[in-house]
Amino acid sequence: MSNNELSTRLESLEIRLMHQEAAIEELTQTLLQQEQLVSSQVTAIERIESMMRALSSSPSAPPGDEPPPPHY
Repeated sequence: MSNNELSTRLESLEIRLMHQEAAIEELTQTLLQQEQLVSSQVTAIERIESMMRALSSSPSAPPGDEPPPPHY
């Protein structure tokens, strides 16, 4: 192999490595955004679950004590 061929191969490998590093950085940023989104969704779900528990444990009148709907 001549120096020119080795130089060309080395340059090609360096370009491929540069593109791969850029792709990895882009994937890392996307993963971080997704992690933040999932975290905020978990927080929202926990808040909704807490609200649902509070509503289900609140005292309500038994069904027999409620007046009939207006169409009866």
